[in-house]
Amino acid sequence: MTTSTTSTTTTPTVGRGLLTAALATALALGAGPAAAAGSGDDGGWKGDGLALSASDNAEVDAYIDRTKTAERSISVDVRTAALASGAELIGFEHRLKSPDSLKRKVATSLKEHPEQNVDAVLARLGDAVRYTLQWPDGAYTDGVTTVSAVMSAWGNDNTKWSNTWGRTSGYKGLNTGWRAPRSGQLFEVQFHTPASKHAQEVTHLLYEEQRLPSTTPARKKELQAQQDATFAAVPVPPGADRLSPPVSPAVPLPVPVR
Repeated sequence: MTTSTTSTTTTPTVGRGLLTAALATALALGAGPAAAAGSGDDGGWKGDGLALSASDNAEVDAYIDRTKTAERSISVDVRTAALASGAELIGFEHRLKSPDSLKRKVATSLKEHPEQNVDAVLARLGDAVRYTLQWPDGAYTDGVTTVSAVMSAWGNDNTKWSNTWGRTSGYKGLNTGWRAPRSGQLFEVQFHTPASKHAQEVTHLLYEEQRLPSTTPARKKELQAQQDATFAAVPVPPGADRLSPPVSPAVPLPVPVR
C-alpha cells in the first residue's frame, strides 16, 4: 500500500547553468546502446507455464519496437535530471525490459484476467522502460525532489507515486511512473539508497517466484516473510517517508533537446 502523505513536493531551485551543463553531458553520452530485444518467433511464445498466441506475440513484438524508439528521448531527460541532482544511474544498460520478461508479464495478466485483450494490457504496462536513481541517505530526499520536479517541468506526466518508505514491513523505496510528452510512452523511475537497492536485488528472485500464477498461497506467504526480513534492516533516509508527487513549477525549466 502506498504511504499517504500530507506534504507536497515543490520545485527546487535548480540553476539553468547546472541544467545546461547536465544536458550537454547527457547528450555527449548519448542514449547509449539499446538493450537487446529479439523479434520473437514466427508463431507464439511459451515460458514458465505461460503462453501467448501468434497474434498476441506479434502485437507484443510491435510494442517492443515502439518502446525502443521512444526510449531514446526519455533517456536524455532521465540522464540530464540524474546529473543535475548528483544521482548515480544504476543499471542503465537494463533500461528496456527484456522481451521474455515483458511477454511473461503480459501472458500472466492475460491469464489472470481473461476478459482483457493484449492491447489493453500493453496500454497499462508501466515498466517496459525503467530507470533506477540512487543517492546516499543524506542526499536522498533532496535528490528525489530535484529529479521529480524537473522531470515534471519538462512535460513528463507523473502517473504513479508509490512511496513505501513508511511501511513497517515489505519493500522500501519510491517507485514512480511517468508518461513521456511526445511518444506517450509510459516509463518507470525507481529512487533508491544503496541499502534499499541491495535489498531489492537480494529479494528479486523471491519476488519473481511469488508473482507466478503457479506459486501456491503457502509458498507466497513464505516468500513474503523472507522479503520482509530483508527490508526490515534498511534505514529510512530523513524525510523520505514524506516525499510526495511534484507540482507544476511557477517558472518553466529548460527542456532538453530530445
